Amino acid sequence: MRRNKNRGYQKLRVWNDAIEYYLQTCDVFGKFPYELKRVASQAIASSDSVHRNIAEGYCRRSIHEYLNFLNIALGSLGESVSGLHACRKSKQIEEEEFHELDNLAYKLENGLLKLVEALEHKRERKEWTDHLMVKESNAIYGVE
Repeated sequence: MRRNKNRGYQKLRVWNDAIEYYLQTCDVFGKFPYELKRVASQAIASSDSVHRNIAEGYCRRSIHEYLNFLNIALGSLGESVSGLHACRKSKQIEEEEFHELDNLAYKLENGLLKLVEALEHKRERKEWTDHLMVKESNAIYGVE
């Protein structure tokens, strides 16, 4: 089993929910006709941005940058949900497709907001380490 602290974001429920949101968005918008490909492409891109920003912020290791990227993820999710509403009103997506994506987006948004809140509390209590610290045995280097 491979382990890497920098890939810890993969254990986050919000990251996994964001991946699922992206997959479902691809399913719905991937079947759009040619004349709506720009709309479909934008919907897919904004949903793709959510999981990518969660991962990038986590990998930056800085609490300030992590929070910034989580807020960008929230912005991308807002853009995506706005597009969902527009596509629903213009009858470009089915009511059922809208509700599936909207429900997942709602869950994802609440998860992101809770993560942001938890990280802000960690920052206030100074419980965050801004770097990956690897403790090596001095014996490895011949130092006592």
